[in-house]
Amino acid sequence: MKKFTQVTGIVAPMDRANIDTDMIIPKQFLKSIKRTGFGKNLFDELRYLDEGQPDQDCEGRPLNNDFVLNQARYEGSTVLLARQNFGCGSSREHAPWALEDYGFRCVIAPSFADIFYNNCFKNGILPVILDEKIVDKLFVELFDNEGYELTIDLESQCVKTTTGEIIPFEVDAFRKHCLVNGLDDIGVTLENTDSIKAFESKHKETSPWLFGAIA
Repeated sequence: MKKFTQVTGIVAPMDRANIDTDMIIPKQFLKSIKRTGFGKNLFDELRYLDEGQPDQDCEGRPLNNDFVLNQARYEGSTVLLARQNFGCGSSREHAPWALEDYGFRCVIAPSFADIFYNNCFKNGILPVILDEKIVDKLFVELFDNEGYELTIDLESQCVKTTTGEIIPFEVDAFRKHCLVNGLDDIGVTLENTDSIKAFESKHKETSPWLFGAIA
């Protein structure tokens, strides 16, 4: 999993509440569990005018030119600014997979659905919760300034605007540790490799039949 310490990038707006996981990555794309390749189908129903299919070549598909990710000013965005209850609906882990594969490293919103929020941390994405009035202000600045950027500093737990404003945010210490060090669930387990090996060695001595030592 990619480490997350600090990210500075263009911000794309998702100016609607209750964006569910089926909107983030529609159900027909859930057949694959490869974790990669979902970026082209992120917000598929909003980005394209036709219905997307798994393994389809998206080159040449008719685009919805009104959708933000199809607009040149948001090309290369790494930060998504959203409204309340982002990531609601089903618990599909494909949603953060699609966001990360597209290039988003951080999502800022007033609130998130719990399961989606947890899944983001496990897949290298930082979900930042800010007060709704602050999010409203960021949307205004975003729409007024093409190429609008934010810096998200996880180590100091703050969002920095181009005008120098510093906006603090809260994050669980363990989740912060995992993101800063690029640790998913397997990575966290492997931090205890020596303890695991010691346990296995002792367990083999006390219960050898479990290891095939007795014919």
